[in-house]
Amino acid sequence: MKKIDTYTALAGLLSITFFLPSLANAQEEKPVFAAKTPICCESNIPSRFKPAKTIAINKTADHHDHQNMVWIEGGSFMMGGDNQQAAPDEYPKHKVTVDGYWIDQTEVTNAQFAKFVQATGYITTAERKPNWEDLKKQVPPGTPKPDDSLLVAASLVFKPSKEAVPLNDYSQWWTWVEKADWKHPQGPKSNIEGKDNYPVVQVSYDDAIAYSKWAGKRLPTEAEWEYAARGGLQNKIYPWGNEPVDEGTPKANTWQGSFPYKNTLTDKFYYTSPAKSFAPNGYQLYDMAGNVWEWCADYYDQGYYGQITKPEGVVNPQGPAKSNDPDEPYASKRVVRGGSFLCNDSYCSGYRVARRMKTTEDSGMEHLGFRCVENKN
Repeated sequence: MKKIDTYTALAGLLSITFFLPSLANAQEEKPVFAAKTPICCESNIPSRFKPAKTIAINKTADHHDHQNMVWIEGGSFMMGGDNQQAAPDEYPKHKVTVDGYWIDQTEVTNAQFAKFVQATGYITTAERKPNWEDLKKQVPPGTPKPDDSLLVAASLVFKPSKEAVPLNDYSQWWTWVEKADWKHPQGPKSNIEGKDNYPVVQVSYDDAIAYSKWAGKRLPTEAEWEYAARGGLQNKIYPWGNEPVDEGTPKANTWQGSFPYKNTLTDKFYYTSPAKSFAPNGYQLYDMAGNVWEWCADYYDQGYYGQITKPEGVVNPQGPAKSNDPDEPYASKRVVRGGSFLCNDSYCSGYRVARRMKTTEDSGMEHLGFRCVENKN
């Protein structure tokens, strides 16, 4: 079975938005997808599956300090969409106040994550064989169990198309690759040698939580993330202001050209880029736009902003009590922010500071990482 066939079968099991009519079609070369609106490079990607069990992390970093972090004073801002690209879940724009916090200047790097793994022996979600008992909770009742040959340690890898393709069919540029993980982000033949300063990818929400706990930190709330991304600017579209991403000096690692088959490399990077490759925002934070998506602590609920909006504003919102994504009602999703090297204005404006996307907690992808925050005390 080809890898794209394996991916297609898994996509058929797990994607409600692009549901395959039956598992019998899973081995066909070309799946039949229900037509819907184009999706972002991050949205509605099938789940990686929940791990068989959660690995407890009891050890913490031996010498924790605020190295490579910056302190952000608390304050108020207007959270939500700022231009016509804003999606419905970015509204209503509402007043939010957050307390001060420390935040990593960069996304967590391969070197940092390697220290965690070495200290704890942690095994990431992508390195574990999926468990059907957990998987079936995320799909419609009655979904039959897939063949055991499909339930292997694997993750999603970007594979550019050779020509223009429908942008509502993610199987044209994502492929399920066995043995793809944080040490082998593009599959078993790849590695991270010489990439200590690149963001770690192929990490699930569970992996990010485990690292954060070990480091004595936590993941940012969605509100904290957006407040930090804005860098002190008010009601601007990007971390640097309102200048379009493809005008002037390259400002972030994004996709230039025609997605997903032609990248002009104006920013000099096809895949991920090293930390601090582009200018920081007003809070001296790097890659708050582009490079890799970043996990937030909040569950995703498309109507959350409308639920919490108050005339006087809301203080330190923590997100909804549970996930609510009508596209995939059985899957538990968390918010991811910031866009990635795959984002393009004609297809995915993920690098806007207000852009909200959602991903299942167990997902691992080649363009998905995280950064941490810490309270003052």
